[in-house]
Amino acid sequence: MGGRQILAARQLMAAALDGAPPESGPTAAAHFVVAELGHPERLLELIAELATGEGDPQRCARLSYRHVLGFDKLLLMDAGPRHMLRAHLWHPSAGAIGKEDIHNRRSPLASCVVRGRLAMELYEAGGDGALAATRYRESLREGSADWLLEPAGPARLRLTHAGRYAAGSTYALPAHTLHRAWCDTDAPTVTLFLETGRERRRHTDVFTAAGPHPGAVAKEPMAVADYLRALSGLAELLRNA
Repeated sequence: MGGRQILAARQLMAAALDGAPPESGPTAAAHFVVAELGHPERLLELIAELATGEGDPQRCARLSYRHVLGFDKLLLMDAGPRHMLRAHLWHPSAGAIGKEDIHNRRSPLASCVVRGRLAMELYEAGGDGALAATRYRESLREGSADWLLEPAGPARLRLTHAGRYAAGSTYALPAHTLHRAWCDTDAPTVTLFLETGRERRRHTDVFTAAGPHPGAVAKEPMAVADYLRALSGLAELLRNA
């Protein structure tokens, strides 16, 4: 099922991301999609439509949760291994077990800052890096969506970029890029996030200088009613931006 905004978003993603890889590559294609769908008025209409129960709220609720990096991760549209469109609600000064972690992703991503401001740092792993950290290999527990973290030894990281992304900014990253991001304002920040299914890796790399991580971190999926309330709250936040 789906209303007008849901169908239009699905058509846009299918045209840009499905079928043969575009000449510009999947990262650039994902960047185009979030720039189109991340326009505040268009995203508000999409989220308001989803908040009425259109789409697949049962499946989306099961894959929505508070992330270990300290933001609310709300799945908007799921195309399985091809692409997943999410809204991220970043809270100011949110405490979380992995809020300082530097990590990469399983596949290329693109994001648009819709409200607020996001700070981001990019890193390279290198022997002469200034930041000492512990490296983990992160994967998903078999038969569940919980994170498994396997220690992989000490590492040193080199900062290569630091920036701030205000509302209207977009960015795209290949899967292997090491980065960390956080809310850079005293008010909530909203981003639209698209993860593509191309070049999907079996694990990610996580680096932390904040002390050891537990071996597993559980995800706590939302109930459908809580998910729909979260979407309604997000729509209201966008209306008042």
